[in-house]
This record gives sequence, C-alpha cells and structure tokens, in this order.
Amino acid sequence: VQLQASGGGLVQTGDSLRLSCAAFGRAVSSYAIGWFRQAPGKEREFVTAITGSAGSTYYADSVKGRFTISRDDAKATVYVQMNNLKPEDTAVYYCAAERWATAQGMATTDIRHIDYWGQGTLVTVSS
Repeated sequence: VQLQASGGGLVQTGDSLRLSCAAFGRAVSSYAIGWFRQAPGKEREFVTAITGSAGSTYYADSVKGRFTISRDDAKATVYVQMNNLKPEDTAVYYCAAERWATAQGMATTDIRHIDYWGQGTLVTVSS
C-alpha cells in the first residue's frame, strides 16, 4: 500500500484546511488510516484515525470538535477537515495505514508497528 498525503498550507488562526490521503494498493479497505503530526522539536503524535468498512473514528483530545475524519472507499481516500486551526496545530502531518487496526488502537499503537506511512504535508498556522 502506498499513501500520498496532500492539502497542507499556510493559514491564519481560525481558518480551515482539508488534508487528503490517497491510498494505492490491494485490500485498502482492510486498513485503518490515521493521521499523525510532528511539530519541530517534538515527537510524532496521533491526531485522528478511521477504520475500514465500519468507519469508526477516534480523535486526540486536542483536536476533538475541530477536526473531522472521513473516508471515501470508492476513491480510496481519507480526508481530515480541520476547522478553527490554532498555531499549536502547526506541524508536518503524516497519514498512516495499519491493517486490521481499530481507530482507537492507532491512538496508542507503537508507531514502529505502523505498516505504511505517507510523505508529510506541512500545515502552518500563523497567529
């Protein structure tokens, strides 16, 4: 499975962005897809995830109520709509795939166990 992330950019506080993660490969629907982010000087952290066909979701507390994850299996693409962005959301965002994982499971998984990573897309929120 290959993942291609896109949609990052420079925005102001309170603005919105939508990130996309296109998945290429076999049995994509059997993978939970998640988003992680890494700010300068900080460790990579979980943001949100969505399971395959069931579509259950899970969010980090820091983004709950502001970010919404969704997936379009026909397009093999996962989206995260990010609203009311804050400067602390500034980071490189990575999408990731883990087979047969749950959305909540991706929040606590050892990132070394993630099956596939996409390239990062930079989100910068100015104050």
